[in-house]
Amino acid sequence: MPTVLITGGHGGIGLECSKYLASHYRINLLLAGRNLERVELAARELMETYGINVNTLQLDTSSLVSVRSAAERCRAMLDDGTIDHLQAILCNAGARIEAHSQTADGYEETFATNHLGHFLLLELLIDRLAENGRVVFTASGTHDPETMDGKLVGAAVEPDALALANDGKEGRKPTSAGKRYSTSKLCNILTAYELARRLRRSGSAIVSIAFDPGSTAGSGFLRGMPRPVRWLSKTAFFGWLQRRLGITMGSLEFSGSSLAKLAVDPVFADAFGKYFQSNDGRLIEARSSKTSYDEGRAFKLWHGSKQLVHLQPGEEPALLSIESQGVL
Repeated sequence: MPTVLITGGHGGIGLECSKYLASHYRINLLLAGRNLERVELAARELMETYGINVNTLQLDTSSLVSVRSAAERCRAMLDDGTIDHLQAILCNAGARIEAHSQTADGYEETFATNHLGHFLLLELLIDRLAENGRVVFTASGTHDPETMDGKLVGAAVEPDALALANDGKEGRKPTSAGKRYSTSKLCNILTAYELARRLRRSGSAIVSIAFDPGSTAGSGFLRGMPRPVRWLSKTAFFGWLQRRLGITMGSLEFSGSSLAKLAVDPVFADAFGKYFQSNDGRLIEARSSKTSYDEGRAFKLWHGSKQLVHLQPGEEPALLSIESQGVL
């Protein structure tokens, strides 16, 4: 039976996605998260409720060591038959980190958590994905400075991997938390599109998709915000205010089910390099920011990311090593 690997599949939008995959598609799951105790608790509940197989991986996307270890464990499970085959990889885990901080690898934490970890995970696992598999990146409308989402959070800065990883070092003023978050989500979309181009050039039928779940109370986005803000985000007034401002609106249940559909539903089998939004109860195909379609920036981000994750010779699978030539 096919299995979907989802980072952050034990909470928020990821958990709702896991429930929907289990209940509507009878898909087995591989839940990956930093807190293994929480991940295993969610796995047990999913197995008891839906009667599917759920395996777990300890994975901290901010740590390159953790990502490599999780990828090695996943490959071992595929080799020994614990997992029949991998149908989709959902790069869903992420957070807005208020305090400026660095990871054990020495990289700015928001960029490492939301982008670099998933980039390395895909490099190490995409060759084990089913021939008609899918990759879905949980991005955000905040990446687009021309939308209200982007204006309120902070305009994304230049998506230069080396500069973002070293943000705030050597006495330089750190970028604000909002801008760090929106830029990391721009990196998600640039990567989704660059991945789609490389896959198409290689002749692969794997589909790469970017997804904006909309503003969603209860997701990881507000985890680092002050308690009054987190409380306000759950009120009807806050939802009304966001709609009045023109913010893209989601909900845990609808955004989670939308992510599940993008992962496995036949309707999206040809959604190569597309961007979808969960907006007020509708899953729609949309246009992302102008910058997100810049192939030169995507190419530079890809190669900068390879340098930062210390990708070794032979680690990048052939289907990703073919350089982009504008095919989407």
